[in-house]
Amino acid sequence: MAKLIVLRGNSGSGKTTAARALQEKLGSNTMLISHDMVRMQILHVWSREGVEKSLPLMVELMRYGRRHSEFTILEGILPGRDYAPLFEACVEEYGPWIYAYYYDLPFEETLRRHSTKPNRDEFGEAEMRRWWQEKDLLSMLRETLFTAELSLEDAVERICRDAANGDMG
Repeated sequence: MAKLIVLRGNSGSGKTTAARALQEKLGSNTMLISHDMVRMQILHVWSREGVEKSLPLMVELMRYGRRHSEFTILEGILPGRDYAPLFEACVEEYGPWIYAYYYDLPFEETLRRHSTKPNRDEFGEAEMRRWWQEKDLLSMLRETLFTAELSLEDAVERICRDAANGDMG
């Protein structure tokens, strides 16, 4: 049974780091779809155009993941109002086999985490404030909230336990 793991939250919250660690832990047959990679590296688009062009590709990649991978990890800021069609398609494709997590961190914590990243000089506080969305929770998915107190290791363990129904450890 194919399973979808969704990691969302504001910029700098730790989604990408957790997604990479999760893919490593889950092993082969795990597909990682990073919204930033799709939008900025594959399509080379930003802002409103980024939503319009990335949305259909994200849907297709998610569907490909369901057909060809045991686990598909979908990660990104992915604002609910912009990406609602993606999440509706996720529900259609995966039904109850969706494990969704939202990084609910204070803005100051996302700034602190961003300062430790290799891309910390590519954008800063002003951009992060402009992108910030307080508690952008989805109505169509039940998202588990991850707070600043949860370590990377604990987040990965929690997701593995949830998605593997106790088989992972």
